Amino acid sequence: MESSGAGPSGAGSSGAGPSAPAPGVDLAPPGGSALMRPFEIAASLLILVIIGALLAGVVSRYVFSLPVIWIDEVTSISFLWLAMLGAAIAIDRNEHLRLTLFVGMFPPRLRAFVNAFALLVMAAFLLGMLYPAIDYAIEESFVRSPALDIPNSWRVSAIAFGIAAMLALTLRHAFRICARRDLILAAALIVGLAAAFWALTPVFKGLGYGNIFIFLVVVVALCLVAGVPIAFCFGMGTLCFLAFSTQVPMLVMIGRMDEGMSNIILLSVPVFVLLGCVLDATGMGKAIVDFLASLLGHVRAGMSYVLLGSLFLVSGISGSKVSDMATVAPALFPEMKRRGYRPRELIALLATGAAMAETVPPSILLIVLGSVAGVSIAGLFTSGFLVAMVLLVVLAVLARWKAGIESLDNVRRAPLALVGRTALVAAPALVLPFIIRSAVGGGVATATEVSTIAVLYAIVVGILLYGGIGWRRFAAMLVETAALSGAILLILGTALAMAWALTQTGFANELARWMANLPGGWISFMAITIVVFMVLGCFLEGLPAIVLMAPLMFPIARKLGIHDVHYAMVVVTAMNIGLMTPPIGIGFYIACKIGDVPPDEAMAAIWPYLVALVAGLVIIAAVPAISTVLL
Repeated sequence: MESSGAGPSGAGSSGAGPSAPAPGVDLAPPGGSALMRPFEIAASLLILVIIGALLAGVVSRYVFSLPVIWIDEVTSISFLWLAMLGAAIAIDRNEHLRLTLFVGMFPPRLRAFVNAFALLVMAAFLLGMLYPAIDYAIEESFVRSPALDIPNSWRVSAIAFGIAAMLALTLRHAFRICARRDLILAAALIVGLAAAFWALTPVFKGLGYGNIFIFLVVVVALCLVAGVPIAFCFGMGTLCFLAFSTQVPMLVMIGRMDEGMSNIILLSVPVFVLLGCVLDATGMGKAIVDFLASLLGHVRAGMSYVLLGSLFLVSGISGSKVSDMATVAPALFPEMKRRGYRPRELIALLATGAAMAETVPPSILLIVLGSVAGVSIAGLFTSGFLVAMVLLVVLAVLARWKAGIESLDNVRRAPLALVGRTALVAAPALVLPFIIRSAVGGGVATATEVSTIAVLYAIVVGILLYGGIGWRRFAAMLVETAALSGAILLILGTALAMAWALTQTGFANELARWMANLPGGWISFMAITIVVFMVLGCFLEGLPAIVLMAPLMFPIARKLGIHDVHYAMVVVTAMNIGLMTPPIGIGFYIACKIGDVPPDEAMAAIWPYLVALVAGLVIIAAVPAISTVLL
């Protein structure tokens, strides 16, 4: 699977991140062209507007006790425009998350045709959505915002503009990188399939739940295999389902996409993405690694403890698995190799350690889950620390058992002066995750507000204590943030539209009744949950799986008496184990790339660590108090 360069879980911490694409599966040439410069400048300015408005709201409310009612509307308008501009930038930069495993297995000639097909599927979806998006903007022009008293079309016009921009960029890339013969054949295939579906419309309307399998499973799966970005896979499956088996107008689908991308809670997603970029640029994460290494590096398995502890703490700052792994691995791997660790063992520990840290706030995945499932984000942030501690312990026990190969020759305890010096340097970074957790858990600030405070803190501390950030680098970080945020939010929009379509069939109610009546009650349901989300984590990554399944599964869990936060911890942990499970899990390949180890070599070493994580997950699922005791 291929994705953007700074991704969360996530989708990271929707996050995904840089991975080596299979040969020949690029759907776009490198981005950054002059054509996109206005998009990048506008998106960067929108990020600054959002952060500035949110900070102004916090200050006016908590310092001056004077709430500014129009701030929410300004940030809502800016946020949707950012999402759509970012999605277009992600098209130009080839940063939309997609599955490349199968395309890379195709012979070169077939691969070229499949790439052309994937681009034209994207174009077909965007073309099908363009007129409904324009119609939606016209309809919303009659609705006026309560505070600013302006037409809502100012906000929702972003959807039509973004779809038009993505369509133009997709077609531009298709004509630049694909052979004309492949484009003609791919276009003929898509037109032929559309004509066949149209002719079979009367049949589809009588199939009932069979349409779910045809459109929301088969069509989506075929698009995934062809390397179509996940957002467009969900979009095309939903478009076909609504167009060929229902009377629902496409305007409704645009409305559902708007709902999926516009939830005010999701404002914290781009801000936490930017926070990860800031920490990476300033070296605050490395300061934490150096401090833990000076403290524990001399004991047996000490460097493994440092690696796991660093992932735990750094994840609590950045909210990005890729950023976490990229910070920790270069700092620790050389010394661990010198002590006798095999590279494949290091990759196994790195990948599963990153999965362990997913529940540590500010996890973007927890924010999205709280948004779509209606779960308290403060509760998720509070519980996430303890759940991650359980997984940390099981991995540390396994690491200690495997440390027999470690050579401690010439390894000495760090002088107390060095420990003190590294602690002093790391202190400003160490307190940040606790500020985030305390502010949200204590009700002082929302996840959105605390994200802006954390970014401001990281920038100020980074400038004063860690060397600062150049203007050119900061501008590049804003563009990276916009592209990744756009890719994430487009997935959320199309996935929510797909989940809505699935719900409207009544299938969700049937599934709920079946699961609620399973023998074994909540235990059986929890076991099914673990299997389902581990499998989904392999294929879809965190964010789309959450948006698709949370509206179905959480109501069932509530009926069975399972606490929302407890169930959320099981879901997130199961998904991240799947994310790191070869041969499909994207996180495994990201770890291999960061550690420069062939996946085939690392695959044999990761299974004991995955078993340890599963054991920790079973403990978390069986003992609800672990997730709820701090609430």
